[in-house]
Amino acid sequence: MPTLDDTLRRLFSIPREAGTPAAAHAREVVTEHLQSLGYTVTTQRFTFHPSSLKAFPLFGAGLGGVAVVLLPLLVLPTVPPWGALVMLASGLGGLALFALGVGLGRIPLGDEPREDANLLAVREGALVTRWIVAHLDTKAQRQSMAGRLVAVWVVGAGVAALVALAVARLSGALPTGFAAAGAAIALVAGALAGRGRLHGSSPGARDNGSGVAAALACAEASRNPATGLLLTGAEEFGMVGARVFAEVEGARLASSVVVNLDTIDEEGTLYLVTHDRRGAPVALAEGSRMAAAGFAPRVRRLPLGILVDSLPLARAGVPALTIGRLTWRTLRRIHTPNDTPDGLSFATAKRVGTALAAN
Repeated sequence: MPTLDDTLRRLFSIPREAGTPAAAHAREVVTEHLQSLGYTVTTQRFTFHPSSLKAFPLFGAGLGGVAVVLLPLLVLPTVPPWGALVMLASGLGGLALFALGVGLGRIPLGDEPREDANLLAVREGALVTRWIVAHLDTKAQRQSMAGRLVAVWVVGAGVAALVALAVARLSGALPTGFAAAGAAIALVAGALAGRGRLHGSSPGARDNGSGVAAALACAEASRNPATGLLLTGAEEFGMVGARVFAEVEGARLASSVVVNLDTIDEEGTLYLVTHDRRGAPVALAEGSRMAAAGFAPRVRRLPLGILVDSLPLARAGVPALTIGRLTWRTLRRIHTPNDTPDGLSFATAKRVGTALAAN
């Protein structure tokens, strides 16, 4: 029977970008491990469009274009005062709808669809009332997760600046320098957002090898047949696997809770991230388990700019949260080729997983 450490070594020898042969091989490795523990593993296949990752870069580029078109409407006195506001509202509205369609895979932009899959592991014949979730896939971009967060914040500032300028224009034409400064923020935001394109590959040790390690440690320690495992695919492409699971398994989720594991580093605060009031009882129960294991968990809401698999499940009405442990240094490493097992013993991840198995 393969040990957990053996399985993790095999996983981290390859990147696991969704829809690639390496991701399929990773599923085989995990399936073999879970079957050796006595779980019945089923595969839930789906297709997705990799162009979904272009949504944020396209929104950023579009925001820069809107700023350029808006600039003369802000400074020319011959333009009607409401012209800038109408143009901005229509431009941002259309841009947001387009980016949303790309992000959800409804506008494929010519890319060939890929196939990926979720793995569902349960004790044979058991009714699952608690799903332990972790995404198996990885990605590498031109910017780290920290860079993406900064880009999201600057994009937000750019949108706010353009809205403020358009509203101010209602009182009269604006000084050119003042309007140009606001437009420049939007252009910088577009440049930062554009760095979100795929580039290279990553072994994904922290994001989300550590979450997989915790989930497998829970599977190994758990004696509760009502606890099942969901290893999702294509999380990095818009949480596709979790969205598919929520759609297909709606009835199965009606009486269950979800604990998602995503990025459990050896340093930082252990966070229990909730999305709505339904997650509060889950945070209380899991917080007690984490405290009993020696952690000092902190409950918080999901920060702007971060997406995790518990989000689409919570939107489907399931009580859900995500457990993670990370620092800004972690954020600067993940989503890059530097997310290697170096300096990561997985001791914290295994401890979290074992604690989740406690009754």
